[in-house]
Amino acid sequence: QVQLVESGGGLVQAGGSLRLSCAFSGRTVRAYGIGWFRQAPGKEREFVAAISWSGGSTNYDYSVKGRFTISRDNIKNTVYLQMNSLKPEDTAVYYCAADHRGADSGLRSDYDYWGQGTQVTVSS
Repeated sequence: QVQLVESGGGLVQAGGSLRLSCAFSGRTVRAYGIGWFRQAPGKEREFVAAISWSGGSTNYDYSVKGRFTISRDNIKNTVYLQMNSLKPEDTAVYYCAADHRGADSGLRSDYDYWGQGTQVTVSS
């Protein structure tokens, strides 16, 4: 059974930073690719960033490239999303997800397991 638990969300002013964590558990999850997605009220869930199972490959949506950094620690079974220079349009519930293929896919349909999400609110 694969489980993903997000943490680190909160309220921050525009220009500020937050670091989200995704703790994963399960027998083979270290071999999974992990992605971050977000969903704002009234909008579809969208891709933010992803990292391959080894951490050797990363993928970012253009809207966050240069501001967000994804990383993983397979000893601690945790993936991080460092978010800098936050904007009000980054406000959303952020979800992490696991892809058994181990890649850094940007496609929501490639992901097999999802966490419950953590709220990020950026005030102007």
